[in-house]
Order: sequence, then C-alpha cells, then structure tokens
Amino acid sequence: MDCVVNCSAYAKGRKAASADIEDLGDLLVEPDTFVWIGLQEPSDNMLKRIQLVFGLHDLAIEDAHRAHQRPKIEAYGEILFIVLRTAQMNGHMIDLGETHFFLGKNFLITIRHGSSLSYIDVRARCESTPHLLQKGPAFALYAVMDFIVDQYFPVIDGLEEQLAILEDRIFEETSKRETTQQIYVLKRKLLEVKRSVSPLIDICNKLMRFDLSLVDEETRPYFRDVYDHAVRINEMVDNARELLSTALEANLSLVSISQNDVSKRFAGWAAIIGVPTMIAGIYGMNFKAMPELEWSYGYPLVLASIIGTCGLMYYFFRRSGWL
Repeated sequence: MDCVVNCSAYAKGRKAASADIEDLGDLLVEPDTFVWIGLQEPSDNMLKRIQLVFGLHDLAIEDAHRAHQRPKIEAYGEILFIVLRTAQMNGHMIDLGETHFFLGKNFLITIRHGSSLSYIDVRARCESTPHLLQKGPAFALYAVMDFIVDQYFPVIDGLEEQLAILEDRIFEETSKRETTQQIYVLKRKLLEVKRSVSPLIDICNKLMRFDLSLVDEETRPYFRDVYDHAVRINEMVDNARELLSTALEANLSLVSISQNDVSKRFAGWAAIIGVPTMIAGIYGMNFKAMPELEWSYGYPLVLASIIGTCGLMYYFFRRSGWL
C-alpha cells in the first residue's frame, strides 16, 4: 500500500525478509528477530490493522491518527508511544511535521505526518551496521531520533543567518516598521522551534532511565548522544532568542532616537520662525506712539535684526546637532 514505506524483519541485525502486514504474526514469535515498519500518513483502516497485529492501545492509535500532538513519551503497558516534531527549512520558512513511534520488545513502528524527510537512508545505515542493529528495535529508534534531531541544526543555522541580516539592517539603514515586523516573525519561528526541541530533553531522559526494560543497558548511551544534541540545540535557540530580543530593543531604541531627532528639527525651525513672527507681531499692533515707525532706518534695521538673529540661531542649532 502507498502508506507503507517499508516493512522488514531483522534477525540478529541482518535483514531477514520483507513482509506484508498480515504476515507479521509468524515473524514476531521468532527469537532474536524484530520488525521495523515505516508508515507515511496511514489511513484509519491501516492503523486499525496495525493495532490488531501489535496490540496497541486505543488512545495511542487515536493520537497517531490525529497527528497534531505535542512531543511526548507515554507508556502503554510494555509498549512506548513517542511523538517527535520534525523541522526543515523551506526558503525562509520552516516546515514542521510529526513522527510517531511505537516501540515494543520486538518491533518498531514509525509513522510520518506532514513535512518530513524520508528515513530510507537511516534504515540503510542501520542495515550496513548489523553489529549495532542486532541490539534491537531500541537502536533503530535511536537512529531515527538522531536523524530527526540533527535536522534541527540547519534550521537553527538558517534562522541565525536571518538574524544576522536583520542586525545589519537595523544598524546600517534608517529604521523601518518592516524591520520590526520581520523581527517579530523571526521570534515566532524561534518559538515554534523551542516548542519542538525543548520536550526532547525530557524524552531522552526517560529513555535513559534504568527502569525502562525496552531499552537495554548497551543502547542507553546512544540516547545520551541524542540528549546532548537536544541540549545543544535548545541552548542555540535560547541564545538566538536572547539576541533577537536585544535586536528588537535596539531597533525600538533607534526608532525612538530617530523620532527625537525629528522633534529636535521641528523645535529648532519653530524657534527660528518664531523670531520674525514675534517682531512682526509687535509692529503689527495699531499703536500710534511708536517712534521708530517714523525713522527712515527703521525698516532696514528690523530686517537686519531678523536675518541676523535667525542666522545666529541657525548656527547654534546646527552646531548642537538639532538641525
């Protein structure tokens, strides 16, 4: 079927056979054998068939069908249900998807929803190292989780490049409203990545617990490696968010400074224009007893006073940076 990407059985780390869903019953009872099934956006009917074969819980099947879950790990008896968010860059946008895992003693089921890279290469790498794959389905789970977590690094790198461009734009050109909007958009992207990555730390911690029988002692160190990557990505996201908050504050400060400069210019020109306005207002009064009105040098002296005072004020305003 189209939703079944791969369905294979592995005996002692080597691929034994490719099988159909209906033929898995005989393979599951064989010793040192586990089944690895890969599904992509399966139908409700396919999930019910998988549920009957492996005895999966109704609530886990319901979550796997809805495909809008937060990253989590849940135990249903001897079966673990794990949800991870996948991410990849598509231009300047982030495409998010989900991968659900059902981990049992002798099986691993991966279910992909939404945007996600294929796990064919992961399976091929596992098959090329049978001495590691013979550790069981827990190692296959590690391989897929490690691949998913590693895909966050180019996403963070892409977001950091966008952040660097925004920082250059903030300090190199006149602050614009579009720059503030772009900062908020980038901040939202980082928040989405944060929500996807942060739960990975708790998931890896639970997989490394010694009371979890599905993950043997030899496989736990591999999940510690995934844990280290998740912590590193989480720190990178926190650093980027802090830098972005600083960039937003710097942008708002520059906008405020620019507005203050405009206010200073308006105030300076208003003061200069106020001089001739004041003098014209004085001599515009209808008083007869103003001796200088009869003086032949009164008019040129008033004009000279206006021009001189305005020029002197312009000089001082220009010198102080107001104009």
